[in-house]
Amino acid sequence: MKKKQLEMMLEKLEGFGRPSFYREQYATPASVAAEMLFLAAMRGDLGTVCDLGCGTGVLAIGAALLGARAVGVEIDGEALAVARRNAEKLKVDVDFVRADVSRLDLMGIDTVVMNPPFGAQKASAGDRVFLRKALQTAKTVYSLHNLGSEGFVRSFVKPGTVEEIYRIAFPLKRCFEFHSQDVKVIEVELYRITCESVC
Repeated sequence: MKKKQLEMMLEKLEGFGRPSFYREQYATPASVAAEMLFLAAMRGDLGTVCDLGCGTGVLAIGAALLGARAVGVEIDGEALAVARRNAEKLKVDVDFVRADVSRLDLMGIDTVVMNPPFGAQKASAGDRVFLRKALQTAKTVYSLHNLGSEGFVRSFVKPGTVEEIYRIAFPLKRCFEFHSQDVKVIEVELYRITCESVC
């Protein structure tokens, strides 16, 4: 499958019905998901993949479409129901788990892919919780963060190592009342992080 084909398939997926501002539920755009997953595929990182905070399932489903054994973890029951419908729609098998990421204990995961909350609304529930759990779960992590997060990410993931950083255009669709534009394109950073063993 080509990257553009994957993007077109992911664009068909249902988004959040009632996104939570507090949980920073911004859907991962199909273009971003396809870019992220193809980078992982090119490096042979799509074996058994876990999407932490999977929301409506875009990254987990995309990984499954590329041949990975995929697991999606999400605390929001409504979002998880949408994720299951989305997987059925594209006829892929994804193991969806309803759980609080901070209390999760998964074994046998090769790679974590995630678009975590950036911590803009509640730092303690933001990307730190997700990064910590990702590093406890897999040897390789692909994670999206605010532009300008390099210093924080490099320091936080030690003894893990930031191997690569990519800047990606992230088309943010209007999903809350205070948004003034239908689509606002922001730049985010995609980090590929590795650990010799699970940190």
